[in-house]
Amino acid sequence: MEKVGLELEIEDKSSEDGKTSFVKIHAPWEVLATYADVLKIKVPFKVNDIPDNSEMPMNWLSTPFRLPEHIMHPEPDFFTAPFNKSKSDFFLIDNKDTFFPPSTRNRIVYYILSRCSYFRDECGDKDKKGIKRLLNNSTYTAAFPLHDSRYWKRSRDANCESERFSLYKHWAGFLSFFKEQPLNLVRKYYGEKIGIYFAWLGFYTEMLLFAAIVGTICFIYGFLTYDDNEWSKEICSEAVGGKIVMCPLCDKKCGYWKLNSTCNSSWQSHLFDNVGTVFFAIFMGIWVTLFLEFWKRRQARLEYEWDLVDFEEEQQQLQLRPEYETKCTNRKMNRITQEMEPYLPITSKCARTCLSGATVLFWISLIIACIIGVIAYRLAVYAAFASIMKDSPTTHLQVVGPFITPQLATSVTASCINFVIIMILNLMYERVAVWITDMEIPKTHLEYENKLTVKMFLFQFVNYYSSCFYVAFFKGKFVGYPGDYAYMFGSKLRNEECDPGGCLIELTTQLVIVMTGKQVWGNIQEALVPWLMNWWGSRKARSHPESLYSRWEQDHDLQGFGQLGLFYEYLEMVIQFGFITLFVASFPLAPLMALINNIIEVRVDAWKLTTQFRRPVAAKAHSIGAWQEILNGMAVLSVVTNAFIVAFTSDMIPRLVYMYAYQPEGEMNMKGYINNSLSVFNISAIPPANKPEDGENPFWFNSSITTCRYRDYRYPPGHEKEYSHTMQFWHILAAKLAFIIIMEHVVFLVKFFVAWMIPDVPSDVRARVKRERYLVQEYLHNYEVEKLKVQLSQNTHDECSCERKEILYTVSKTGDLLLF
Repeated sequence: MEKVGLELEIEDKSSEDGKTSFVKIHAPWEVLATYADVLKIKVPFKVNDIPDNSEMPMNWLSTPFRLPEHIMHPEPDFFTAPFNKSKSDFFLIDNKDTFFPPSTRNRIVYYILSRCSYFRDECGDKDKKGIKRLLNNSTYTAAFPLHDSRYWKRSRDANCESERFSLYKHWAGFLSFFKEQPLNLVRKYYGEKIGIYFAWLGFYTEMLLFAAIVGTICFIYGFLTYDDNEWSKEICSEAVGGKIVMCPLCDKKCGYWKLNSTCNSSWQSHLFDNVGTVFFAIFMGIWVTLFLEFWKRRQARLEYEWDLVDFEEEQQQLQLRPEYETKCTNRKMNRITQEMEPYLPITSKCARTCLSGATVLFWISLIIACIIGVIAYRLAVYAAFASIMKDSPTTHLQVVGPFITPQLATSVTASCINFVIIMILNLMYERVAVWITDMEIPKTHLEYENKLTVKMFLFQFVNYYSSCFYVAFFKGKFVGYPGDYAYMFGSKLRNEECDPGGCLIELTTQLVIVMTGKQVWGNIQEALVPWLMNWWGSRKARSHPESLYSRWEQDHDLQGFGQLGLFYEYLEMVIQFGFITLFVASFPLAPLMALINNIIEVRVDAWKLTTQFRRPVAAKAHSIGAWQEILNGMAVLSVVTNAFIVAFTSDMIPRLVYMYAYQPEGEMNMKGYINNSLSVFNISAIPPANKPEDGENPFWFNSSITTCRYRDYRYPPGHEKEYSHTMQFWHILAAKLAFIIIMEHVVFLVKFFVAWMIPDVPSDVRARVKRERYLVQEYLHNYEVEKLKVQLSQNTHDECSCERKEILYTVSKTGDLLLF
């Protein structure tokens, strides 16, 4: 390290454990300037002369949400250019000690450490290098930049800015939840990669406010139209629902039941299954597009302001992973740099990729197997709940409580079990995903993160959403009818039927339990686990005076943030994004729940990063990476899933078809809908294997009841097409398919039109980028011209002096002139 110019300072004071020694590394100006040139770090060379027109006419409205000027410390806006050590006087260098911000300095030092050799064999052709290898073999226990102060008070050194204290006081505190984030200070202290994450999280939370408002209005609409729910009135009335006898919902253990026993679930379903649901599904399809397009504009502005334009090419070219350089012993010529570099043979790369893909498929298959197990649990336990919750004179199929039905009890318990399985599989798969990604030996840090992102997202997508997909698109769709029921894989478990109120309320239950459970558990885990580990790790030091507990010891006792620290934060938010887009038609309050969670999430992430973790090594990132494409894919998929939910999971289409095509002439209401939507079956034709056992039927059931009803559109017994689908069934199916096609085309056309109308890069940012490139060329040209003039002037002066000396020398030799 000393050979490359770094200055080392070994701390004399022993640590609390008496075993750990600390080595402090300093980078002088020459080292910083050299590697800033190598890494092409952009630095200011001229004050921005383009007028700023970004102030809004009514900007005073946002004043309560702003942080004070003395906290934000707005810096002058500069034009920047890649640093060149040989042209250091070209740049605006006022103070060499503060010219490079802290994040840039620690990034440069870590770049050196990652490539610094510590062993060379006799032949000298196999260097061992990189701080990561020394950390892995326990030569060093940790390597991290120091925080500039304690988070709860300012530094004693007046020259220190105490940025950590400012971040803790004005950013990490929950009472600041309504204030803007000091993103420039976050970027200055932690680097652009962490800054981009918090900028995206803040922007996502702001956009959720609009979705939450519209979703809440749709929910309120469903509540206000509660009394207009004609089909629920029919279900609950003794004249209609009280006289309709329904067929058993499972074999042997389920008895006959009356339709009015599902009165409560029918009313609950109306809160989410109404006309407002269709409107909200279309709105969310457009909202997703607006969110992604406006984020691109916000990201483009940050790219320019934080000097990240064209950064990806630099990263791909310059920053190879030390693990890649170490493990790849073969070398070949890089066509771009014309230098020899390590590479992985194509045969080895293909073999590793195939093994990785097979592992991912195995784990996805394991998830599907677990989901099938949960479905089998639902089928088996439903019969048990139905047998326990038998009808009685005082309660209708409900002895546990006035709102508990076998369907609801089964759905809630299955959702809780599914959530536990999800959490267990997540813990197991995280280790596997990291292992197989390491095995592939990605070339750059960006490639490593992208590969891991794809693996983790595919797994979590199946893990979190498969149960919701089952309830939304499979449950109740392949049931059959009395006398010809469908069974799960040929077993004795009969396929589940939907609640008479529809499957939408069950999808809502599943969504609420998994989404809420994940968010609550995630926040507790993120805040509590690091705090407990730090509390336990620093227990010995707490008994000593603070003056003996040095800054580097305090930082060493904190948790390491790790290279994948942000990865899990992005993954958590993207999974949440899927919940509020893919299945939002079943639960309009999902954006509101996400908004409340994210307001807490921003401050929890800020708090733990500022107080519970070591200061991470600063890294650059010009965007949110592969997550952008994942969000785009989920936005497209959400339009399809919501269209199918409204068409096939909701009862909206059958109701509209009944109102406009099968209602008695002259009437435009929903009277008679319930009776129309239920088919009739002759009880005597039910096979013995499907009939309830003795004692399972309710007290009111007797031999005078000869028929039962079930959810379907089939011809009644005695008809020439007995138990085959009626024309109304095919009309409804055609209407569902037509709705899906129309909704998808309308939403996609609006999405593409909005995306076309909104440019990805704001016009003022494009102008600034062009002006900056123009000025770089112009100023460099003028700089070189002036430098050449000075050099020519100096050369001319030197040549004249030489001529004069030669003349004097010649004259003096002739003796005609004396030299003075």
